[in-house]
Amino acid sequence: MRLPRIMHMQANLLDNMCDVGISERQVLESTDEAPIEDGIGHLGAARAGSLTRKLWKRILNFVHPTPPLRGIDIVDAIYKCCKEWGFEGKVFTISVDNASKNDVAIRNLKDTFARHKKLLCGGRMFHVRCTAHILNIMVQFGLSKIESVIENIRDSVVHIKQSEGRLIMFSEIVQQLQLPYRKLVLGYKTRWNSTYEMLSVALKFKDVFPRYKDHDITYDCCPSNEDWEKAEKVCEILEVFNSTTNIISGSEYPALNFFLNEVFRVKEVLDRKYQESRDGDNFIFDMVTSMKIKFEKCWGECNLLMAIGAILDPRCKMRAIEFSFPRTYHSLEAQTHILDVKNCLYELYNKYLVEYQSIGSENSAETTSIGCTGTSSASGSSSRWSQFQAFVKTVETITPQKSDLDIYLEEGCFICDGDSRKFDALEWWKANTLNYRVLSKMARDVLTIPITTVASESTFSVGGRVIDSYRTSLFADTV
Repeated sequence: MRLPRIMHMQANLLDNMCDVGISERQVLESTDEAPIEDGIGHLGAARAGSLTRKLWKRILNFVHPTPPLRGIDIVDAIYKCCKEWGFEGKVFTISVDNASKNDVAIRNLKDTFARHKKLLCGGRMFHVRCTAHILNIMVQFGLSKIESVIENIRDSVVHIKQSEGRLIMFSEIVQQLQLPYRKLVLGYKTRWNSTYEMLSVALKFKDVFPRYKDHDITYDCCPSNEDWEKAEKVCEILEVFNSTTNIISGSEYPALNFFLNEVFRVKEVLDRKYQESRDGDNFIFDMVTSMKIKFEKCWGECNLLMAIGAILDPRCKMRAIEFSFPRTYHSLEAQTHILDVKNCLYELYNKYLVEYQSIGSENSAETTSIGCTGTSSASGSSSRWSQFQAFVKTVETITPQKSDLDIYLEEGCFICDGDSRKFDALEWWKANTLNYRVLSKMARDVLTIPITTVASESTFSVGGRVIDSYRTSLFADTV
């Protein structure tokens, strides 16, 4: 038995073409290559997999509105596709980049879809802001504060790597200082993770560059001690952003259950750096203050999706918000948010419970109809069987005292041995389907909500959109 399928949509705005790319994400249960379902003419082929219950993402369509692209044009493009394919009443969430025209589009789409079917939790989970995009904006601001420092270090690396002789001279100084490191890395200007890697590696050789300057009179871009101090402080912050972005931008596993923990980790480092720099480090103080403003704007309010995703991770459950909320909000506000999350969690579960019971009743009626088409040769036996059926219906329709959700929350957290990053929440729910028949279906749908709208290789990029592996099967004219 399977609940009616719901859709998690991604609306990707392709900056250079003013196109709207529409994709869906869901869990498919199959042992073969996944077929195209519901008669929808997908333009992009789904990823194939031989294991059951795997995460899939499909490109449904590219739409080319007439520029300039406005919020209402995005609404018309998305709704027209949904109407044409017949799932305007099944859309659960829409993930979009953090842009003003997207906010306009989401407000209109939310109102439009609510007229077809009541949105879950009052529509509070409908709008999903791209987490990678928000982190990217915060990082770009931080890097802009040390643009001159970055250029000095990049020019230094370029200068040394331009000739074999300079590399040999640099290596000899490294050996003299008995450093275990051997290789400089040149970062790409359009990829901040590459810039971070270049800075972090160059910091290991910061004592080498001044000595190299004494040997090479043409070298005129040696970073100062102050430059190295600034680069080191920024790298401490970028390390957290780099790790977080790598985790939440994964496409092979559900990232929603990592969402709360990673956002909380970013908040912790910003708060700590803010407090440490208040006494005189104006450079870091100004940078972190602006990053905190951006953080509060996007994640300052209680994010239901982030909280529910963490609760549906069996390693966390309610402990996740009981730990993080008091450290994020004031005491009374934290308790209010925890209660709000719990109420929405039960509201969402009750919706699934009603649909599960409805489908179960239909299947039961159909089975009874089919089973009763035969004739009985013994009226006594038939009467006795009818009495037994009446007894079974009476016993098995008794509502259990505790729901799946109650039992799940009351049980202890699952202890995961080994690398926590390799834990697959979907696989855990698959293995425990019989224990949580309704909750497992809810978890399957919620955990597949995409929290990023960009390909993993473009989450660090300040350049244009990158065509990812999911779009490689599209015709060139379509792309």
